[in-house]
Amino acid sequence: MSADSTTEIQAEQAVVDHAYRRLEAMRAEARALAADVLEHGAGGTFANRIERDVRVEARGRRLADLQVGEAGLVFGRIDPHHGEKLYIGRLAVADEENEPLVVDWRAPAAEPFYRATARHDMGVARRRHLILRGRRVVGLDDELLGDRAADGDGAEDLVLVGEGALLAALDRSRTGRMGDIVATIQREQDEIIRAPLPGILVVQGGPGTGKTAVALHRAAYLLYTHRFPLERSGVLLVGPNRIFLRYIEAVLPALGEHSVTLATPATLVGTAVRGTDTPAVARVKGDPRMAAVITRAVADRGRGVPAEISVLLHGRRLVLSSEASWRIAGQARRRPGSHNSRRPLVERLIARHLHRQAPEEDEADLPSFEEVVLRQRSVREALERMWPVLTPEDLLHDLYGSPALIRSAAGKVLSEDEQRLLQRPRSSRAGEAPWTEPDLALLDEASVALGSPPVRNASGRRRPGDDPRRWEHQRVMADLPEMDAQMRRDVLRHLDQGEAEVTEDHLDPRSRTYGHILADEAQDLSPMQLRMLARRCPAGSMTLVGDLGQASGPWAPAAWDDVLAHLPVRRPPASTELSVNYRTPSEVMDMAARVLAAATPGLAPPASVRSAGLDPLITEAAADGPGLVDFVGAVAAAEHEAVGDGKVAVICPADLLDALRDVLPPVPEGAGVLDVDIALLAVDQAKGLEFDSVVLVEPAAIIAEGTPATGRRALYVAMTRTTRRLHIVHAQPLPPELAGVGARMSG
Repeated sequence: MSADSTTEIQAEQAVVDHAYRRLEAMRAEARALAADVLEHGAGGTFANRIERDVRVEARGRRLADLQVGEAGLVFGRIDPHHGEKLYIGRLAVADEENEPLVVDWRAPAAEPFYRATARHDMGVARRRHLILRGRRVVGLDDELLGDRAADGDGAEDLVLVGEGALLAALDRSRTGRMGDIVATIQREQDEIIRAPLPGILVVQGGPGTGKTAVALHRAAYLLYTHRFPLERSGVLLVGPNRIFLRYIEAVLPALGEHSVTLATPATLVGTAVRGTDTPAVARVKGDPRMAAVITRAVADRGRGVPAEISVLLHGRRLVLSSEASWRIAGQARRRPGSHNSRRPLVERLIARHLHRQAPEEDEADLPSFEEVVLRQRSVREALERMWPVLTPEDLLHDLYGSPALIRSAAGKVLSEDEQRLLQRPRSSRAGEAPWTEPDLALLDEASVALGSPPVRNASGRRRPGDDPRRWEHQRVMADLPEMDAQMRRDVLRHLDQGEAEVTEDHLDPRSRTYGHILADEAQDLSPMQLRMLARRCPAGSMTLVGDLGQASGPWAPAAWDDVLAHLPVRRPPASTELSVNYRTPSEVMDMAARVLAAATPGLAPPASVRSAGLDPLITEAAADGPGLVDFVGAVAAAEHEAVGDGKVAVICPADLLDALRDVLPPVPEGAGVLDVDIALLAVDQAKGLEFDSVVLVEPAAIIAEGTPATGRRALYVAMTRTTRRLHIVHAQPLPPELAGVGARMSG
């Protein structure tokens, strides 16, 4: 390192140190303000206490926003042709005179750091990336732009922004958690991150293009740019599974954002998944025709009784005939509203029908008569048959367990074979049923048609003069500590504004809506899951990221229009593509491209920007050897040794998971699969993840788990999880796409 370089690094280190000192001063100020609120706001009226809680939470969010840990606070600098140089960092930091010391990466002033090129310099003469190790500056990566970029005319645009810093970041060993890319965002990524908020944006991106990171950084950018509407309405990011959410959970906090809700399609509903479906069953349950089936299934639960019922009151026999019960049910069906919201109407209509037959001394007191008659056992039983109060679980549990109910709800919509696929034995209780992930979108659909149960008071009955809101407010306040932060803010706002309806809907995850939704691996969402997302975003503001080449679910779309058909497209959707693969070495992508061509002809793989200098290795487990499972265990151990402190993934067909678990290091109690050095995953669990080395087991069996197209796409997913090494182990014959390719062969 030259003396000039050393001097430059020392100067930049002084700036970084100053920025950290100012950040700590800002945190100390926020802590002092929070302590002052707590000291002076402990008593007072209910409204005073609510205000105190909101202010404390606001200070807490400010403290969280200023927490960047050991992530690089300052990572870049732009030197304009005219004016002062600007330092770019994770969040804005001011000096002692309240002048900008560090510019937030999301601010308009920071845009040239990511967008400027040799041809279009955006007023920037030099862009500098600081290469950091923790808080220490260990190197500098400078790019000269504009007239200083190259001699002569016709200078080409730079292929990569901050190539040295980018490659240094890519070459680091994986940790089992995704890191942010804020210091190395590339131009095509930045254009997506800063795209306008309204409408739907579709981002097609092959493996390794950074589409997940782009979605996360877009969430942070949108909250920064549209803070007022989005912090109130909320931002939701949906990922494919819990492992994926664990993998990405540290990115947004490192960017100073803590208000984004992370969820899977399953956690949006809140019902525990206990079972699995075959691909054929999952395809039927994900079919958009199921919306009509659910609507009809709900309508079928409003009906008359087959025989008359009678009530003995004050010596008078009061009768509800079958004909009258069907007439009442029909009258209720014609009224607007959800199924459960119309239950009180059915109760009133039955009571009035019986009241007309009551002795004269009861005729003047209809409310008291209604309360008395609705407590009669025969009336309660009739109500449960005519118009039961149902949860979505009750509805679907009854439907699946009754061929007659399925036939009534689906007879004009689904074929007989499709109807049979929906059948399954009844459990003792709906809550104990083996709910599967495709069921959850149907439960969500049912929740809309059913609505919330009628509000009752503390005794379980609605008495004349009772205000149901009073009981609900008490329950809501008792539940406040258990709510997530965003939901708690919503409820406090409703209470503070004196809104009338503070009900179960404010606590139910099925009723939560958002100002913007980002969906990762969106190509694998079924139509019914897409309808579920659409209900949660009334404004129709969404970012969908995914890869048609990795669409391996039962509803793999042929084009993004197949996805958009199930979403609220309120304005022409925008679409873009990420074309550069930063993760997967070119040696692996050359092999994976053959699989992609067979699975999705016409879809080009992204271009890799780096080479590992090592071809993939293909090893056949010998028939006279230790057996495939033991052999994989030995290969995984060897790969772990080869990557040192890096991470290894063993990706295999689902039916080999249990056997391979016995030959790999166990996952310690309380740890997750991403916390161990060698992770064991099925293909659907590996989507979106990356590892230093991948041991890919039985590619032919992975293909066989799906259709010829979706199975090959699953294989493409598995092959492209690596950042350095790929070792394929097989006992079955290799698929033709892998036979005879340019790989190191071992046996």
